[in-house]
Amino acid sequence: MAHLPPVDTFDYIVFGGTGDLTMRKLLPALYYRFRDGQVPADARIIATARSPLSRGEYQDRARQALQEHIPPASLEADTVTRFIELVHYVSLNGAEAQSNWADLRGLLDQEPETRIRVYYLATSPALYGQICENLSKQSLITEQSRVVLEKPIGTDLQSANAINDSVGRHFPENHIFRIDHYLGKETVQNLIALRFANPVFERLWTSDAIDYVQITAAETVGVEGRGAYYDRSGCLRDMIQNHLLQVLCLVAMDPPVSLDADSVRNEKLKVLHALKPIRSSDVAIYTSRGQYMRGHVNGQTVGSYLEDLGEGVTSETETFVALKAEILSWRWGNVPFYLRSGKRMAEKCSEIVIQFKSAPWTIFANRPAANRLVIRIQPDEGVMLSVSTKDPTPTDSLSLREADINIEFEKAFNIRYPDSYERLLLDVVRGDPILFIRRDEVEAAWKWIDPILQGWSKNEAPLEPYPAGTWGPEGARNLLAQSGHLWHEDMK
Repeated sequence: MAHLPPVDTFDYIVFGGTGDLTMRKLLPALYYRFRDGQVPADARIIATARSPLSRGEYQDRARQALQEHIPPASLEADTVTRFIELVHYVSLNGAEAQSNWADLRGLLDQEPETRIRVYYLATSPALYGQICENLSKQSLITEQSRVVLEKPIGTDLQSANAINDSVGRHFPENHIFRIDHYLGKETVQNLIALRFANPVFERLWTSDAIDYVQITAAETVGVEGRGAYYDRSGCLRDMIQNHLLQVLCLVAMDPPVSLDADSVRNEKLKVLHALKPIRSSDVAIYTSRGQYMRGHVNGQTVGSYLEDLGEGVTSETETFVALKAEILSWRWGNVPFYLRSGKRMAEKCSEIVIQFKSAPWTIFANRPAANRLVIRIQPDEGVMLSVSTKDPTPTDSLSLREADINIEFEKAFNIRYPDSYERLLLDVVRGDPILFIRRDEVEAAWKWIDPILQGWSKNEAPLEPYPAGTWGPEGARNLLAQSGHLWHEDMK
């Protein structure tokens, strides 16, 4: 067991404390950090929700959540008992000024105002502004208070600005932590190390050597219990606007002058500003969207998206998106970036594929395949580089065979790779914003996404059906075929 230096003591106040995010991600993440010695014994986790529960009843739910979402080998009975003692509960509707704020105030007043307070808003984004206003009216925002906003920040640029304005009235920008759990994934963070600590890669990280880049986030699950939310959002808002654009920024950004948070985020912002606009009239050329139908996933028959939403429901919401992005810069001129995400796909995987250019001429009888670097975000986090080597089978000629240099990080370092929330939750306590999204990044991303949404609303790129358990609609393959390219699974 690793014992790491603890952070300063804190109160973590979670609005939406009975929700799926809290039970499935936040409580397990805090347990792991407590088990490994980073959460002080006098820290408090204060869950709030409208449900009229006692502290003991909520602690029972928290214990059950740990048992459901943490492998038995990681659950230590004594540690679980001590962790559960950190957990408190307050019945409160944070969006209502007339709700019972006295109990929360009473808990917080037990500790000095110099104690770090983190307000985690695991609620609908529509409630963010009202919750922050109520915290301010109740005099619960101190100099040591921070607020965490879950994505999505709005559904377009206008609504994102409204949310950011409403929260910004009560918290300064450097105390607002817009969380994107993809940035907490070790492999995504490792992009910075892979590029800037290894000159062999960074010197090839340009259009001189790279043919194209693919970024994929594929899921085998459907909408599960999130149908109401997902049908208002869709894949473009849910995955591309935040997660995949953030990964694109880390792949494409120029070297920051330091690892200072603003230095890194300034470089990411430059990438967003350099994205070639996709006009609404051009969405059929640069995008593909689809919706899953009945099919087979992992040997099981699964229903369509409409069936998952409920009987008699109709919807034009996309569950799959592929798009071609271009970055107007010297480093990336003429290098397409293909982004793809979808539900009910053939495999669960998130990966970045850096496809290098072929040699202009070869001395070998069989032409060597172009080198390819695959960075696996999940599962089996790691890096794989394809290279051409001499075929070891006895022949009379020097023929070539493709081989892979494969590194799985968990095996290489012999450690459990932490969930993304583990790092991010404590980064808020530390006040370290490097892995969080600045307001101007949110605005730049929406400015690029909005014209695509407008084009789709006019049906400029029709919604294509695709069978569950496949890699999406035919339009996604055609998107790459225009340039003679293939998606990674088509190369295998």
